[in-house]
Amino acid sequence: MKRRAIKVGHTIIGGGMPVSIQSMCDTNPHDATETLAQMRKLHAVGCEIVRVAVPDTGAIKPLAEVMKAAPMPVVADIHFDYKLAIEAVAAGVNAVRINPGNISEPERVRAVAFACQTKGVPIRIGVNGGSLDKSILAKHGAVTAQALVDSAHAQMEMLRRYDFEDICVSLKCSSVPTTIEAYRLMYAQSDVPLHVGVTEAGTLYHGLVKSSAALGALLVDGIGDTIRVSLCEDVVEEIKAAKAILQAMGLREGVEVIACPTCGRTKIDLKPLVREVERRLEACQTAVKIAVMGCVVNGPGEARDADYGIAGGIDEGLLFRKGEVVAKMPQRELVDGLMALIAGDEANKK
Repeated sequence: MKRRAIKVGHTIIGGGMPVSIQSMCDTNPHDATETLAQMRKLHAVGCEIVRVAVPDTGAIKPLAEVMKAAPMPVVADIHFDYKLAIEAVAAGVNAVRINPGNISEPERVRAVAFACQTKGVPIRIGVNGGSLDKSILAKHGAVTAQALVDSAHAQMEMLRRYDFEDICVSLKCSSVPTTIEAYRLMYAQSDVPLHVGVTEAGTLYHGLVKSSAALGALLVDGIGDTIRVSLCEDVVEEIKAAKAILQAMGLREGVEVIACPTCGRTKIDLKPLVREVERRLEACQTAVKIAVMGCVVNGPGEARDADYGIAGGIDEGLLFRKGEVVAKMPQRELVDGLMALIAGDEANKK
């Protein structure tokens, strides 16, 4: 089922457009300077939509300041007080996220819908397993996939009652199987664009594992129009992770660094080499595949399809291009040699 599209600032979500990457500022919402600085940092590494918390009326004036210079579309995250959503729209935000578990009264939803409709601002219905409406939770007895979907449908029906259709939906909980099932149900039942992610996923390691498992299972079936990898970590890591997941799923192009896990044949200190190659290519926007392999068995043999690569020896290594060896040098010179090889080829293309 083709997704309908919504427009968040200059970014289109759904409608067959590429999957966009989101994050959320963790700065003091009363400090516009701090928040803008983090937004710029996120934008520089590839964030395309950013969410900000609006916890009280004191956050509205700084939000208006942020909107004058925001480097990407901004979504206001609203809980409990529907008036804050209305004020955030007046401050110039590009979208509003409301949780049906804590803003569900018809008149309040109607007021938010009217404010958004007047300004052409879409609403993300952000269903969260930790804050389901009490009646839905009582009906299902627990946080289930169907409970999450029922909550989203109830809020969508309410918004549509007020002729509001500019909707995006997320169905998040900390359980990977429940999250996957909920999105699959929603995808089959509605054509609204879907914001996909696992909430409260955890620290960098466990959060990335959980997010990769859920997002991979959904994206491979075409489910997901915009994503966030939620991590209890520097928010920049969320963008790096999201880009890597989309690239692994064939939905983004960029630098792909592959490396063998090493074994008893490895005679070179490979792991620092891989980390340094990744670091040096972090800002590269070219679609290129780099192989860093521990021996000649894995590279350039098994890594022949890589654009460039390193194959380790005893404290030295080979540089290769498309499976063909181009140089042999000491380990300490390998990364510089690889970068020079790539840069030279890029310069020759111009």
